[in-house]
Amino acid sequence: MESLKELYRIGRGPSSSHTMAPRRAAGMYAGRYDTPPDRFRVTLYGSLAATGRGHMTDAAIREALEPLAPVEISWKPSVFLPFHPNGMKFEGFKKGKALNPWTVYSTGGGALSDGPQNTLEKEKRAVYPLTKITDIRNRCDKHGQAYWEYVEEHEGKEVWDCLREVWEVMCRTIENGLRNEGALPGGLGVQRKAATYFVKAKGYADAMRNRGLLYSYALATSEENAAGGTIVTAPTCGSSGVLPAVLYHLKTSRDFMEIRLLRALATAGLFGNIVKENASISGAEVGCQGEIGVACAMAAAASCQLFGGSPSQIEYAAEMALEHHLGLTCDPVCGLVQIPCIERNAIAAARAFDTNIYATFSDGKHRVSFDRVVAVMKETGHDIPSLYKETAEGGLARHIKKNF
Repeated sequence: MESLKELYRIGRGPSSSHTMAPRRAAGMYAGRYDTPPDRFRVTLYGSLAATGRGHMTDAAIREALEPLAPVEISWKPSVFLPFHPNGMKFEGFKKGKALNPWTVYSTGGGALSDGPQNTLEKEKRAVYPLTKITDIRNRCDKHGQAYWEYVEEHEGKEVWDCLREVWEVMCRTIENGLRNEGALPGGLGVQRKAATYFVKAKGYADAMRNRGLLYSYALATSEENAAGGTIVTAPTCGSSGVLPAVLYHLKTSRDFMEIRLLRALATAGLFGNIVKENASISGAEVGCQGEIGVACAMAAAASCQLFGGSPSQIEYAAEMALEHHLGLTCDPVCGLVQIPCIERNAIAAARAFDTNIYATFSDGKHRVSFDRVVAVMKETGHDIPSLYKETAEGGLARHIKKNF
């Protein structure tokens, strides 16, 4: 299982799989040329083609390639390559002859793969020997460790510098989002709400105030992402508002020390990594359960740890958070990461708190393990028809687009 550095990626939205990864792939492809070709052609397949315009996939690719040569984008939404729904093919042309054809896949969270053998990732070593939370929890219980100590043991103490940078970007994104107002780009006329929710929340007391502030922080990150701002994948761009909102709210309302928040980030990342390793965090592959569901599980684990939960209680909180998102479809209206994506971040942040509270009231014992829910999520995702997996052809995307 890879380092948390491969899960928490800092980059520009609105989509880790449809924006960040294609931009990165285009940059890698550009690096293959000592002498620029006459032109480039990039063919986008499946989900990348279906929602690429709304996710600014073409703009991200052009940004990397057009300094070298003109770029032609070919859209093939009905063609799904066998390895993954997010396929793309790069070609350069010199005197009419195609050069260096390269097919690559965006597999979720900003990651890239060139197929089953994945030669792109060969240089990345496996950091964690255990890939199931049950095994990790048993090991932690045996040695009296917390999950974050298991992370430090295998990543080294330098992981805290990495997580500190991640945390600083998360805070900065929220603060930017609370300052910015106006309509989001894309043509849906969606207004930013974070600043308004923040102000309104201040007018309430206790529970309503806390819930309103939590919403405002999740909206702030999600709106920045939708506008193409800088965010941290947690585990993806489309679900990037959940974990930061929970941790930022606890920082500002409970005054947790920074090191404790970084340890919570480490635990959250461990749970997210388990899903990435054993299932998927790609909405195009398993639906939004792999994005919002996993983000909620990560936030639930982090908050439960901060409130003193045992390893079993932390796992229980994460398990419930993911379990109650099973079957969630990915149906972005007009292919934009706005409706219903932004609201889902806010509601999932609140649900993460709820599962944390439920788990801390318990003794930590539960029948359904986190690993079992991950397996079910993967199976459910593969059973969901493709029109409900980031193609903007089903669900809300199908029924609402006629009004715009």
